[in-house]
Amino acid sequence: MKLKTLKTLHGNLKMPAFFPDATYGHVIGLESKDLVKCKIEGVVVNAYHLFKSGLLERIKDKGIHKFMNFLGIVVSDSGGFQVMSLIHKNPKLGKISGDKIIFNFNGKKIVLTPEKCIQIQLEIGSDIIMCLDDCTYPNASIIEQKKSVARTIRWARKCKKEFDKLTSGMKNKPMIFAIVQGGESKKLRKYCAEKLVEMDFDGYAFGGFPVKNGKFLKEILEYTSSLIPDDRPKFALGIGKPKDIIDGVKLGYNIFDCVIPTRDARHKRLFIFEGKKIKSINIRKKYLKKKIKLFGCGFDELYNLFKLKDNGAGRLATMHNLKFYSSLMEKLRYHKV
Repeated sequence: MKLKTLKTLHGNLKMPAFFPDATYGHVIGLESKDLVKCKIEGVVVNAYHLFKSGLLERIKDKGIHKFMNFLGIVVSDSGGFQVMSLIHKNPKLGKISGDKIIFNFNGKKIVLTPEKCIQIQLEIGSDIIMCLDDCTYPNASIIEQKKSVARTIRWARKCKKEFDKLTSGMKNKPMIFAIVQGGESKKLRKYCAEKLVEMDFDGYAFGGFPVKNGKFLKEILEYTSSLIPDDRPKFALGIGKPKDIIDGVKLGYNIFDCVIPTRDARHKRLFIFEGKKIKSINIRKKYLKKKIKLFGCGFDELYNLFKLKDNGAGRLATMHNLKFYSSLMEKLRYHKV
């Protein structure tokens, strides 16, 4: 049974759904009213980045929705990805010590624990909270993958305990998702998923980098999806290329997030439908203009804004890509892709 909707504190989410990146509580170049125009139902903020930036103090009194002036769904990522992108990549940027992640940032030490991760996300007021996990690159050794899985399971247990303690008196609770790690090892993925499912989370996510040497890791994504109960949402973290999302839906996933549509837009790359095909184009190639229909603006207008280095160019391009993704999700819901 595939889920078609997910009830959250800020409305029923139609699935499959795509959430753009709003790391520090905003999508770069856009106002919240722009997200509404683009039919974006939710965004993903990052607990670690909000904590280290000092924004948490400004957010926790009013909550992330009022801070953003956004009534949609807010997912908060835990900071597990930063373990991979910072610490595993460059040990000078921090280390893992027992159940503490110690980040070195501008000469300061920022300590994140499973409990602290949950406390931050509850203070933010997210609709969906992610457990702290130890994210790895797919080419990490099997020894490192085993350590990652052991930490991820242990941290998930601590996160769940802290979440249950802090929300015990709440009438309307946010949801808490666990993240399945294990690299490309089916044995480790199975072990990790089974232990997490035993803890009975509201949803589960595919963790780790979903691409290796430019290739979408379809086989391990499919296998991981099969380990997650079909009556729970399946979140494919970090998957954002249109073709990968289409494949991800076929594999059973129903929530996606990525920086691709917003980042690419700022670099003049747009996604378009060409009949039943999906193409990526560079807006500066003017010879394409007669063939292209954009969401919300004309090709010539956007071409000239980029040529003039006008700040409005990034905004219009970002809105086009987000409208494209909203349209893609709508087509996927009705099996039109």
